[in-house]
Amino acid sequence: DPHAGDLYVFRGRKADVVKIIWHDGIGMSLYMKRLERGRFIWPSPADGCLQISGAQLAYMLDGIDWRNPQRTYRPELAG
Repeated sequence: DPHAGDLYVFRGRKADVVKIIWHDGIGMSLYMKRLERGRFIWPSPADGCLQISGAQLAYMLDGIDWRNPQRTYRPELAG
């Protein structure tokens, strides 16, 4: 149910972009994050759709491999 507060996360073809759609009760919000270097580690779905925990999503958005949580790259400049 999209109105239940669930996040819908989509990955780009090159695995360097993640888009998140969220319904906050008033309207839909779209968030996008692109990695400068590396790829988002994506779990392989069994039936085309899967659920991940909030911790796994946080690791993924920080560019950390959630299977082996170690920071892989820290950008030199931000902004």
